[in-house]
Amino acid sequence: MLANANTTLCGIIGKPVEHSMSPAIHNAAFDKLGLNYTYLAFNVDDVEGAIRGVRALHIRGLSVTMPHKLEVMKYLDEIDPVARRIGAVNTVVNENGRLKGYNTDWVGFVRSLEAKTPIQDKRITILGAGGAARAIAFGLKERGGRITILNRAQEIKMAESLAAELECSWGPLSQLESVTDADIVVNATLLGMPPHEQKIVIESSYLRSEQVVYDVVYNPLETRLLREAKERGCQVVPGYEMLLLQGVAQFELWTGKTAPVEVMRTILLNSLTGKET
Repeated sequence: MLANANTTLCGIIGKPVEHSMSPAIHNAAFDKLGLNYTYLAFNVDDVEGAIRGVRALHIRGLSVTMPHKLEVMKYLDEIDPVARRIGAVNTVVNENGRLKGYNTDWVGFVRSLEAKTPIQDKRITILGAGGAARAIAFGLKERGGRITILNRAQEIKMAESLAAELECSWGPLSQLESVTDADIVVNATLLGMPPHEQKIVIESSYLRSEQVVYDVVYNPLETRLLREAKERGCQVVPGYEMLLLQGVAQFELWTGKTAPVEVMRTILLNSLTGKET
């Protein structure tokens, strides 16, 4: 649909954003539903100025990516309680000039995991304690998971600090009984991404066939951890599902419509594999 004076504008702010897949995914979804919306990518240094622009131009919604997920919070009128506890906003909704911030990273993670297994009262070991782990851990806490956070010994303070906020268990990555005893194992580290595709955060021999294994790494589509977990009989969830469903949650916040998930999944997978869309 060609943009016109009545087109509703959404977009993504960050730096860099040249390789973002969000414009292709969201615009395909708008087209599928026949919505007069368009989505653009903006390289932004001045976050405060960008938010003034959102108000002045009546931009309906924003995706917020690195490095602006924390700073953007200072310029919003309201922040969703879970996003405030996480300490990061990746989605902004403009309701007649009032800007509210959300975090849909945890929503995307939880929805994709719940497609495989309930979370309530499950023993869940999260490997890593950085930004991705933080959003995931708060999401799992919201759903009643029993969480243990493991991190590298040289960054163990991060695990301790996050665990204190969540009132959950923590320890070093060498605490492998927490992996074996878990119902759900989540890799929230970058291990497995290029150029370290052959690295693995824990040896798969510590996994059990009854477990669900989730790797937030989405490039490659099937990481070594997921491949070896499948070989051991585990159910697995690939990282691109979190990426997809956080975008689905954004789309639904902006439009009030049920997102065309399969259209968005196809565009995302084509973008990740370099296929023409």
